[in-house]
Amino acid sequence: MSITIIGSGKVGASVALNCSMKELDDILLLDVVKGLPQGEAMDINHLLSERGIDCKVRGSNDYAEMTGSNFVVLVAGVGRKPGMTRMDLLQINAQIVREIASKIVTYARDAMLIVVTNPLDPNTYLALKATQMKKNMVMGMGGMLDLSRFKSYIQEATNVSRSSINAMVISEHGENMLPLVRFSSIGGIPLQHFISEEVADAIVEKTKKVASEVIALKGATIHAPGNAVARMIEAVVKNKRSVIPISTLLEGEYGENDVCIGVPAIVGANGVEKIIELKLNDFEKSVFTKGITSVKDAIRSFSV
Repeated sequence: MSITIIGSGKVGASVALNCSMKELDDILLLDVVKGLPQGEAMDINHLLSERGIDCKVRGSNDYAEMTGSNFVVLVAGVGRKPGMTRMDLLQINAQIVREIASKIVTYARDAMLIVVTNPLDPNTYLALKATQMKKNMVMGMGGMLDLSRFKSYIQEATNVSRSSINAMVISEHGENMLPLVRFSSIGGIPLQHFISEEVADAIVEKTKKVASEVIALKGATIHAPGNAVARMIEAVVKNKRSVIPISTLLEGEYGENDVCIGVPAIVGANGVEKIIELKLNDFEKSVFTKGITSVKDAIRSFSV
């Protein structure tokens, strides 16, 4: 098996590092910038060598080298600048996704595709339609990144071990994300047992706003996205059948069709094996519906 990462900037390099540290497979870093993927590959290989990890990372500017890849991670695109929303990026990055989709169809048609390029949900939909891959073979990373942030704030509020926290975030990877307090727990005990409603509301708001804060402070989120993608690939490689939030195509689930958005799913050797439909209350439904509307509006703004 092999993993190709298209886009060798900070996030792409983080994906490569996290995947190789988990020893998931050999990795190809691709980028249009001459020297960048080669340099990142050298740097990561030096670390892996000292750690005694035998995964190999190489860099290239030639898309043909991804021929036969089992996974393609699409990271390439313009990053968010301070003050920008994810939707501000749509028109620029949609064109990049289209161009790369044609390369994927040419060289790695049978690969599993993981989309990281923002705005995440519309671009996951665009990549799925442009490549015409099976729906189980295409998934977006957003929910896993949002989940990592949600867990972090739960830990801060409760001061328990991070290993005891289970949580869930669904809906749009953006302004209409939905951290689900009702479906989160600590050691199997509902989260509401540990925190007040006011604290829960504060955690949700922090989770929704923190991306812009990180971008304002350091320019981009890097480490958490790298880990999120590696967790998704690990679920497939090891057939873990993990229940994790991913952006995937809905075909009647949650009463919606022809849209990619974050939902919990079982991810294993066959990719997206099953979408799990949660019984949302009225408030949760209203936020989820806003997310659906936002993503569908974005999808309508470009022709697939």
